[in-house]
Amino acid sequence: MARMTARRALTAVPVLLAVTLGVFAIAAASPFDPVRAYAGTAGLTASQENLDQLRHNLGVDRPLLTRWWDWLTSALTGDLGDSASLRAPVSQVIGERLGWSVLLCALAFALAVTLGTLLGVLAARRRGGALDRAVTATAYVLEAAPPYWLGLLAVWFGALKLGMLPAGGLTDTGTDLVTAGQIARHLALPALVLAASQLPWFVLYVRQGVGDALTEDPVRGARARGLRERTVLRHHALRCGLLPVLTLIGSRVPELITGALLVETVFSWPGIAAATVQAATSVDFPLLAALTVLATAAVLAGNLLSDLLYGLADPRVGFDG
Repeated sequence: MARMTARRALTAVPVLLAVTLGVFAIAAASPFDPVRAYAGTAGLTASQENLDQLRHNLGVDRPLLTRWWDWLTSALTGDLGDSASLRAPVSQVIGERLGWSVLLCALAFALAVTLGTLLGVLAARRRGGALDRAVTATAYVLEAAPPYWLGLLAVWFGALKLGMLPAGGLTDTGTDLVTAGQIARHLALPALVLAASQLPWFVLYVRQGVGDALTEDPVRGARARGLRERTVLRHHALRCGLLPVLTLIGSRVPELITGALLVETVFSWPGIAAATVQAATSVDFPLLAALTVLATAAVLAGNLLSDLLYGLADPRVGFDG
């Protein structure tokens, strides 16, 4: 495990370098002018001399490779630069928002894995039955539904129609006291929506894997020995049928991040989404690079985690990858 982790860490270095360089190259080719975005309405009446001076102060008049190298060397020392669009250090912008995004993604992912496994097993026990058809049809509908549409539907039904949960934000309006109860109530809808967007994949994978395992010879032999159905399912079918699900952990991370950005925007959740949109529209080089590095690192970590879990679950695979 240690050797595999070390190899993956070494491989991640050139990947992260290429990603950050790509961000600066795409931002440099963008038609958006970061200087006018920084100046706001004042940029409409500012003289060209003032705009050129501001461009020099922001450092966007330097060559692409120079800007990238200066940002990279500073980032290695812990200085991620300043966000021109949000008027704050990049480390502060990320630090204030990252925790809320991690909380939302972690809770939603745990719900998706737990509910997906449970529903997939129930559907696999009697494939072709009424429950299987209902679960499978629901999974395909959720798979086709965009996260932002699910979010708007949840706001309409859960917040406006039933009035059970707040429609957005982190705490109740008009209060300065932030409590765990308020956060939990405001977190419920976005977490459920994000979990619903990830749920179909786990349901369908578990249903297929467990359903195939139930038809294999070891399971038939266990049944022939008179073992109870619960024992057969838990100790034979689940162990073989859930192995492919472990590969989903890494492959779902990119879509989880994308879905979280959309869900955060719909529910005004104070995560990283608003900063990402602001950085993209304002061509905020330092903030864009830092956020992209975080997203790329999360994807690489997810892939590593799925491989490690697969190796632990199936000793025949090992950790040679």
